[in-house]
Amino acid sequence: MRAVDTNVLVLLMTRDDPRQVASADRFVEKGAWVSLLALAETTWVLDAVYQRSATDVGRAVELLLNHQQLVLQDPDVVAAALDAFRKKPGLGFSDCLLLEIARKAGHLPLGTFDRDLGKLDGAETL
Repeated sequence: MRAVDTNVLVLLMTRDDPRQVASADRFVEKGAWVSLLALAETTWVLDAVYQRSATDVGRAVELLLNHQQLVLQDPDVVAAALDAFRKKPGLGFSDCLLLEIARKAGHLPLGTFDRDLGKLDGAETL
């Protein structure tokens, strides 16, 4: 299966360049795989560059999880991270994703200096 990078995902979410959006749509219509790294970068771009709210970022992740042509790497991890992010949107989606990746890999606690992340189950503030 083919894969997509961050800028393709961002275009699919923002739809802000009609020509590139058409190319991205054509590319993914046969199916495409989304890595956790591309997903994390996409949420960062939506937040930092496009200044989307936490609610909008959460909706974007949900849309990607339910997209007909996209297959996300470890969708169970993404769904758990989305759940944690919706409960504590101030953390940032990538923090929640990092914790859930560590949880699935069996490598907890996740050490952090982030006091808010350290409050989540499975994380430990250092």
